[in-house]
Amino acid sequence: MTAAGKFLPVAKVGELKPGTMKSFRVENRHILLAMVADKYYAADNKCPHMGANLSLGKLEGTILTCPRHGSKFDLKDGRVIRWTFWTGFAARANQLFRPVRPLPVYPVKVEGDNILVGIP
Repeated sequence: MTAAGKFLPVAKVGELKPGTMKSFRVENRHILLAMVADKYYAADNKCPHMGANLSLGKLEGTILTCPRHGSKFDLKDGRVIRWTFWTGFAARANQLFRPVRPLPVYPVKVEGDNILVGIP
């Protein structure tokens, strides 16, 4: 159990290869599971900017790039690396209506051949 929820199975060890990610549905949530080197990371699969499917994005190490507007997040802690690829006035205007928000991330553990994600 996490402090505010429970760990639920989302995948089996071996379903993901290093450097890949996949979307899973867990208790009415779309969870992104990524494997980087020999470690698993879990996050919401919806971009906090405009809800794009992040599993269709690009993964470089633990940095995930949204396929829609190029927002970048670190899967280690959900922090924003870049909020859209827009610049100048477009970027400032966008931030008025869609303030910068981190990507929700979840704890992951492996038990036997099960990969579990802590859901609040």
